[in-house]
Amino acid sequence: MSKSYKTILITGAAGRLGTELRRGLSPLADTLRLADIDEIKDLQPNEEAVTFNLADEAAVMKAVEGVDAIVHFGGVPLERPWEDILDANIRGSYHIYEAARKHGVRRVVYASSVHAIGYHPLEAHIDTDAPVRPDSLYGVSKCFVEALSRFYWDKFGLESVCLRIFSSFPEPADRRMLWSWLSFEDCIRLVTASLTAPRVGHTISFGISDNAVKPVDNGKAGHLGYVPQDNTERFRARVEAEKPPVDPKAPSTLYLGGWFVDIGHPNDEASK
Repeated sequence: MSKSYKTILITGAAGRLGTELRRGLSPLADTLRLADIDEIKDLQPNEEAVTFNLADEAAVMKAVEGVDAIVHFGGVPLERPWEDILDANIRGSYHIYEAARKHGVRRVVYASSVHAIGYHPLEAHIDTDAPVRPDSLYGVSKCFVEALSRFYWDKFGLESVCLRIFSSFPEPADRRMLWSWLSFEDCIRLVTASLTAPRVGHTISFGISDNAVKPVDNGKAGHLGYVPQDNTERFRARVEAEKPPVDPKAPSTLYLGGWFVDIGHPNDEASK
C-alpha cells in the first residue's frame, strides 16, 4: 500500500514530542527527514537527519528541498529572552514557510501552544475563533506563526494546521494537567489527522486529550477527524493525593496559561 507522503520533514525531532512523532508518523511516509539543532544519531532505516539552526535561512531552504509536508515542532520550547524567541521561533518559522512556498510543499503542521491564548479565563470555554491573548513572549511567537501561516494560505495556497498544544508529557504532573494533558499517543493521533485530512485550508485545533474537564471547544476543527482516546482519570487519585489543592483566586489557576501568567519579562530575569 502506498504511503501518504514520500518525505516528511520533522523539525525539533530530537525534542520530547519530536521523538514520539518519529515513531508515530513512520507509517505515513517513505522517508522521515529529521531536523534539529542537536545531532540525531539513532536513525532508523526510513530516517535521515539534518542538523542546523532555524535562524540559518540557507540551511532551512536546503532541508526543505524534496519534502512533501513539514511537521514544524522546532524552536524555543519555553519562555526565553527576546533574541532567542526572535531567532528560533519567529525568524526560524518564517524561514520554514518561505522554504515551503519555494519548494512547493503541500502542507505544514505547526506546534502552536495554549500560551497563544493563555490569558483567557478557564471558565470562558473558548473556541478556536476567540481572539489571541498571549501570556508570554513565547506565546507572542506562537500568535505570529499562526498569523504567518494564515497569510501563506490566503496568498499562496499553502495549507496549515496550527495545533495549540496544552500539556504533553508522559503523565500529568500536577492538578492543572488533569484537564490540560495531551497524551503522547493522542498527540500522534492529532498530527496524523492533520496530515491525512483531505482538506485543511488554514485550521487551528486545540491539542488536548479527552479529559473530564473540557475548558475549550474544539468543534471547529472537527474536519480533521481527530478523536482523542486517552484521559487523565487513571492518574487523578495519585495527583490529588500528592499535590496540594490549588488557590482558586491565583492567576495560574484562573487562566488557561497556568504558571506562565506569573512570570515576568524574560529579559529582566536574564539580567539579574
